[in-house]
Amino acid sequence: MIGKLSGRIDYRGDDHVLIDVRGVGYLVYCSDRVLAGLPGPGEAVALYTDLLVRDDLLQLFGFPTLVEKEWHRLLMSVQGVGAKASLAILGTLGPEGVGRAIALGDWNAVKAARGIGPKTAQRVVIELKDKAPGVMAMGGRVGPAQVAADGDFEVVESAPRPSPAAKSPPPQSAAAQSEALSALTNLGYAPGDAASAVAEAGGQTADADTADLIRAALRLLAPKD
Repeated sequence: MIGKLSGRIDYRGDDHVLIDVRGVGYLVYCSDRVLAGLPGPGEAVALYTDLLVRDDLLQLFGFPTLVEKEWHRLLMSVQGVGAKASLAILGTLGPEGVGRAIALGDWNAVKAARGIGPKTAQRVVIELKDKAPGVMAMGGRVGPAQVAADGDFEVVESAPRPSPAAKSPPPQSAAAQSEALSALTNLGYAPGDAASAVAEAGGQTADADTADLIRAALRLLAPKD
């Protein structure tokens, strides 16, 4: 599977770019938000990619960060959300906005994406509520795709990746708390409130990993009836 492309932009379309990698052109579909942030024709670019395989079609979708790519894959696991709908949601909210909407149960924010109805938006929030912290926890560990050195553009093949919801071995407590705090502040919580919730969650379960800390902290930060 093609996991990353590094090359030069040949041209930009309304919903895609053509990336030249050592003389081979790859058509990559992107959200409006991602397209707006890409350089012009002739400029170097690097994108993480997800390959969609159908009976009569192969399509590549491009993302500037692994976090956004994983959100795309997680969104497409929801019934009624295909690649086009996922790009619409990410294009409207961005990866941080998607995480915020799911964490807060704000399906109206998801519904603001083009072509997303209320039932689909509610399914996204409900079905991904427990899975989202796994992707949110990636935010402090991975950065944007890096452009290869000039003249050394590349296609990176990636092995199938485990589901973002799959648990990894518990990291050191300090690192997990730092990553959880970063994820919560990215969601818009005040640093003091986020730090208190993470500290309390960490005290309840000393060996919790980042995703578990985020889930527990979100429960503590949720409005009380």
